[in-house]
Amino acid sequence: MIKNNIKVCWILLALTVNLSVSNGQENSSQIPNASGDSIINVAFGSIKKKDVIGAISSINVKELIEKSFGTYSLDNLQSFIGGYTGNIWGQSPLILVDGVERRASDVRLNEIETISIIKDASSLALYGSAGSRGVVLIKTKRGEIKPLGVDIRLNTGVFVPKIYPSYLNASEYMTLYNEALRNDGLTEKYSNEEIYNTSIGTNKYKYPDLNLYSDEYLRKLSYKTDLTTEISGGNDRTTYYTNIGMAYNNNIVKYGVANKNNDFSLNIRSNVDMKLTDWLRASTDAVAVMTDQYYARGDFWGMASSFRPNNDWFHPMVPIDMLDPDNEELQILVKNSNNIIDGKYLLGGLSTIQTNQLSQMIASGYIKNKHRTFMFNVGAEADLTAITPGLKLKSQFSMDYTSRYTEGYTVPYATYQPEWVTIDGKDIIKSLQKFGNDGNSTNEFIGTSLYDQTLTSITQLDYQRTFSDKHNVSGKLVGFGYISQFSSDPDTDGGSQYHPYRNTNLGIHAGYNYSHKYYFNFNGNIVHSSKLPEHNRKGFSPTGTIGWRVNEENFIKDNVSFINDLKLTGSYASLKQDLDINGHYLYSGNFGNQDGLGGWFTWRDGASGGYTTMSGRGANHDLSFVTRDEIRAGFESSLFNNSLIISANYFKQNIKGLLSRGSTLFPSYFTGQGDFLPNFNFGEEMRKGFDFSVNLNQKINDFSYNLGFVGMIYNSEVIRREENYEYAYQNRVSRPLDAYFGYITEGFFQSQDEIDNHARQTFGGTLKLGDIKYRDVNEDGLVDGRDQVDLGHNGWAANPFSYGINLTLKYKNLTFFAMGSGIHGAIGFKNNSYYWVRGLNKYSDVVLDRWTEQTATTATYPRLTSTSSANNFQNSTFWMYDNNRFNLTRVQFTYDLREQLFKNSSTIKKMGIYVNGDNLLVISKERKMMETNFGSAPQNRFYNLGLVASF
Repeated sequence: MIKNNIKVCWILLALTVNLSVSNGQENSSQIPNASGDSIINVAFGSIKKKDVIGAISSINVKELIEKSFGTYSLDNLQSFIGGYTGNIWGQSPLILVDGVERRASDVRLNEIETISIIKDASSLALYGSAGSRGVVLIKTKRGEIKPLGVDIRLNTGVFVPKIYPSYLNASEYMTLYNEALRNDGLTEKYSNEEIYNTSIGTNKYKYPDLNLYSDEYLRKLSYKTDLTTEISGGNDRTTYYTNIGMAYNNNIVKYGVANKNNDFSLNIRSNVDMKLTDWLRASTDAVAVMTDQYYARGDFWGMASSFRPNNDWFHPMVPIDMLDPDNEELQILVKNSNNIIDGKYLLGGLSTIQTNQLSQMIASGYIKNKHRTFMFNVGAEADLTAITPGLKLKSQFSMDYTSRYTEGYTVPYATYQPEWVTIDGKDIIKSLQKFGNDGNSTNEFIGTSLYDQTLTSITQLDYQRTFSDKHNVSGKLVGFGYISQFSSDPDTDGGSQYHPYRNTNLGIHAGYNYSHKYYFNFNGNIVHSSKLPEHNRKGFSPTGTIGWRVNEENFIKDNVSFINDLKLTGSYASLKQDLDINGHYLYSGNFGNQDGLGGWFTWRDGASGGYTTMSGRGANHDLSFVTRDEIRAGFESSLFNNSLIISANYFKQNIKGLLSRGSTLFPSYFTGQGDFLPNFNFGEEMRKGFDFSVNLNQKINDFSYNLGFVGMIYNSEVIRREENYEYAYQNRVSRPLDAYFGYITEGFFQSQDEIDNHARQTFGGTLKLGDIKYRDVNEDGLVDGRDQVDLGHNGWAANPFSYGINLTLKYKNLTFFAMGSGIHGAIGFKNNSYYWVRGLNKYSDVVLDRWTEQTATTATYPRLTSTSSANNFQNSTFWMYDNNRFNLTRVQFTYDLREQLFKNSSTIKKMGIYVNGDNLLVISKERKMMETNFGSAPQNRFYNLGLVASF
């Protein structure tokens, strides 16, 4: 399959080169280094960096990738941009690729020219509702006026697992499970003989001790290889850029069919720009992304984290050489089996485990997952100087199509449970109990399938002109709209959507600056939403921004020589949005007698009955937009010949009009026999913070360095929310949006008197010594949900403090680069099955520090229990940890071979090699836990060797 894909790739490469050479484009906006005259991409345009008065940060990816290789388009942005944590100022942003909403995974890092992070509401206004939470604006590379050039980048690297969860072996588990039974007053399950035979490995098939994290099932490492070819060039009439990339990686699991697990992807992009006349330009872009995944059936990692090492004496293999040779029926079973593993084994099973993830991976077949994405842009730009100088008309239409489907191959199979006997000191399988039957299948079938389609249209009229060399005027009228339709089979992502998602708006911009010193911008938007009642579907979003370049004042120019640039900005915005209105027709009432809406009424003393129609929701035809009101103040400065660059923004935003049902506000008779509660605009949330960026750079002879430090201080608050708690400390209002509630613990119960005299804990089960004791906060004699208190920030949108750092050291042709990011101020709970061990859960090594009478004063884990009692497993201060961490995300050494080596070559222009490591280190008190995945594939360090060459 790989060979065929490679052949297809080279055929497409040849075709694309021919297309590019004959249809190239002139580049419309080159992005030089980040100086005051550099060009920054903003909403529906680009302007000089010195004239940016919004909270917009930009990265030149084309330059960055020369010292920091990555593949994901948003690779570690938090190390470069303050206020970005994956979210922007605590909210999930809109991703735009060349102006069109697309997935970040649809474009690779080496296809990208620049990325702009648009943070403030005023700068976002032109995008309407869809962009009201922030925008990540990705601009891909385009051609240049130059001879044909080819750049090739080859990478190969290995993924090395950081750490696996640590679980007890079978004999340890059996010993401690017996203890758990004793703690519960129950009879021990495992005999000393069984524990002993298991511990010494007498017969691993009879006394199993499964360790799915061993090298029997896993490789030491997996690998990845990718190859990218970039072709660009052009003349004054046509320029072109083509990018073709392939990537292949295998998988760390080597058991059964999973030994062939792999991912293969092929990305092709061709961007072409044409100068048709002196006043008319056109562009066309075509992108294809094809991904094939091959993987075995069965959830290996889920089984590895939950399957006990001796799980009722189950072993996945039944050894044929231990079958009773005198039992003819057993020999017939072996002869007729379709699944003789390695010529030695039948598949093992139990009456309670007739199939399992391991046998699925060996005998059940495979799944091929196929993704296909195609994206097309066509655009035109007309220079209307003939009408009036500075006037331009631009138009763009885009069509994206994505499909995903799976090809499945599944085979039924039999498993066997052995009955062991010991004859003359030798273990023999006396008989086998068979479950299921072996089958055959020669046909693949289509499993899940889905597709989505997005159509985007952008038309804008731009005006930009300077009067008397000082009065700079700009205007913009933008029609921006797109429609997305999602369809799938009923079992995939919930099935198809009845309504497509639409974003339709008209953006208005008016700007003025005097001599690039005093600035005023107005951005507005007329928003349309089909989610609202007909008479409320239009809204207006006004914003205003002011700026002052203080360094242009004479009192700075003449007296403060170390200030190269000093800019103060401020803005106010009130954006209308429907992103927080999660559905259509929420303003209308509905009735029904299905899906829980109907009532069942009986007559004839209950002998007969029937459903009746009832109300499911009340109507509210005054339902309106949710509003983002925001104020912002910004500061930007360059000092000491631009060797120190500082920028910062303070923001405060209120999200008003969030939907609520009014269950605590309306009289109780609105519910009961039917539900008449309507949706209405009620809730309000506040987010505020301070983001910053500091960059220090210096060049000393052949040595130069650049150090960047970025971050954000962030807080949020519930201003208004429907709630009706009994005690004020339970209220969410006036607390952070990410407030994490839980119980306060007071150690373990150490005596029966302590249990008898403590408030009754209502989590079920009988309290015993070694159970966790909780504080009765409201002193009502009960510990229940009313005793939960705010324990700290969850950090789900943004941590109270987040930061990033990047460092570049360069000496002659050798470059060292490192970057990392960190968070501080949030908490988490150790509340997965690795820590919450009870009942028949798999035992992790945390139980070794359990409470017993001998360890009562030193124990760090509650007593063991064989029941499902929930008392010890509640979110509380006992399980709480600080989520503070710093991640060293990348280190790279790059060496550029001297150009003199190739001065006589007519083919090679330059070449460089590099080595880098990703996800190298976590610095945290909870490092071991943070680097461990439970129930999924492990976290990996990635070590890579790369080569780049230009021809």
